[in-house]
Amino acid sequence: MRNGDDLEGFDGEASSASMISAASSPYQPTTEPVSQRRGLGGLRCDLDYLRGTLGRLKLAEVLLALTAFICIETIMECSPCEGLYFFEFVSCSALVVTGALLLLFSLNLHTRIPQINWNLTDLVNTGLSTFFFFIASVVLAALNHKTGAEIAAVVFGFLAAAVYALNALVAGGKWRQSSRQQSGRQGSDYIRARSESREVVPRPEIQRLDA
Repeated sequence: MRNGDDLEGFDGEASSASMISAASSPYQPTTEPVSQRRGLGGLRCDLDYLRGTLGRLKLAEVLLALTAFICIETIMECSPCEGLYFFEFVSCSALVVTGALLLLFSLNLHTRIPQINWNLTDLVNTGLSTFFFFIASVVLAALNHKTGAEIAAVVFGFLAAAVYALNALVAGGKWRQSSRQQSGRQGSDYIRARSESREVVPRPEIQRLDA
């Protein structure tokens, strides 16, 4: 039979052996926090944007482009059809692009892609949509057959062009303001870097000679 000292020695050896095996095991649990994926779980609707000027203009543009597209799709006969096809393409393209921008801005998804100048993107989209909606409405008004659907499409097309033009003015002012702020920030950074480079750094050999 083993006495108490032998049992204590055996228990000590077993505990030390278990500690060594646990330390050398590659499957030991870690205490580092596990990073959680953000994904799309943090989406939040920006009500301030939707209540603002740009948000309301975007909503109006989507509704007008959708209504114009529905009106042009109800036309079953056309001759010639070039004006109808062009108006259909313009209204559908404006609806898709503006709807995507509205989704990005209202959910703050554009902040996750800071490499893109979103103010300039909005300005380009609204400017092109204004031009093409106006041209498409003029062409459709000149080539239509005075049906109710064609007249309604022309009216909504001109309304969409007007709203897009107003949005282009607002977006242009916002883009110019952001450009001035960015240029001023870069200028201040350059002046600060020049001032820091001109600071005199004492050399150790001069300090030793003075001593």
